[in-house]
Amino acid sequence: MILDHLAVAGGTLEEAVAHTEDALGIALGPGGSHARYGTHNRLIGLEDGLYLEAIAIDPGAQPQEQPRWFNLDRFEGPAKLNNWILRSEDLEAEKALLPTHAQRHVQMQRGDLSWLMTVPADGLLPFDNIFPAVLQWQGDPPAARLPQSGCRLSRLVVSHPEARSLQAALDRIIDDPRIAVEPGAPGLMAEFETPHGRRVLE
Repeated sequence: MILDHLAVAGGTLEEAVAHTEDALGIALGPGGSHARYGTHNRLIGLEDGLYLEAIAIDPGAQPQEQPRWFNLDRFEGPAKLNNWILRSEDLEAEKALLPTHAQRHVQMQRGDLSWLMTVPADGLLPFDNIFPAVLQWQGDPPAARLPQSGCRLSRLVVSHPEARSLQAALDRIIDDPRIAVEPGAPGLMAEFETPHGRRVLE
């Protein structure tokens, strides 16, 4: 599997967007809505085929009868870098490499985009939601057609008290020198090279 994108969550989409733009000194492009989970987003392209999304619950969406992805039903506090998402070329075959709780996947659609995505039934990914979600695009990945930011991810730090167990679980699915696992409170921190120099998104 390879890194596909990063997700910043907020109590509102406006908060998630403002946090991202302030941290990186760039403007996010448009996005869309996810009817299945009652969320909406805005997106921006990164270098190396990655992208970044700001995401939040859509207050205008139908009430949900299922827990939302990314643990957004329980999200509180300031906007933050909340999730990272990997890409698989064959999710059905590779999901057995994931922790059992993270193997459930669903069909997703937004506009002309469709994909499979791992979403636990309770919305909470393993390791206190720090473990990556995994998707499989059904068609070309969208990163190349997004507005570009000129930002390149240089390092993603994944922190958790059970860092050794988390590292072992990640070693089964991804080998990326940009990703570092460290002991600490559950959290994510990303370092970027931007048109304005080095910037950090937490």
